[in-house]
Amino acid sequence: MDRSKRIAIILNSALLVWFFLDMIGVSLGGDLLVTRSYKEDGIYFIIFALALLSFLLKDRIGKYLLLIWLLIWFVTQFYSHWYVTIFGPWEGKRRFFAHTIKLIPSDNIYIPDLYHIVLHILILLSLGGVIAFLFQKRKRSSRK
Repeated sequence: MDRSKRIAIILNSALLVWFFLDMIGVSLGGDLLVTRSYKEDGIYFIIFALALLSFLLKDRIGKYLLLIWLLIWFVTQFYSHWYVTIFGPWEGKRRFFAHTIKLIPSDNIYIPDLYHIVLHILILLSLGGVIAFLFQKRKRSSRK
């Protein structure tokens, strides 16, 4: 297995583990990292796990499935969290995430909590890992 695929697998595995916390809910020292949301987000977890599995077993098609899923997922997360941060409305999101751990607390606008900031970074890193693997694969095949 080449280095770029190993890196993509490590990044996506870290994302899978982090996202699994959303399935079970986690509190740290009495503060809520993430609520248990398997009813709301379980389908996303299953799709991601299947896309990652397809990448592991058959990277020829799996790399595209994983790439497409990560793009869709990031756009969804951006719209659900950062779009609201930039343009509002904030009140509903601030109430919903009121008891979660905040990296950047705010009384005025909604800023994603620690769990979601890490999730978004991991999605972007995983996406970058898959894209790097795609370019590495194309580079190798063009040399032949």
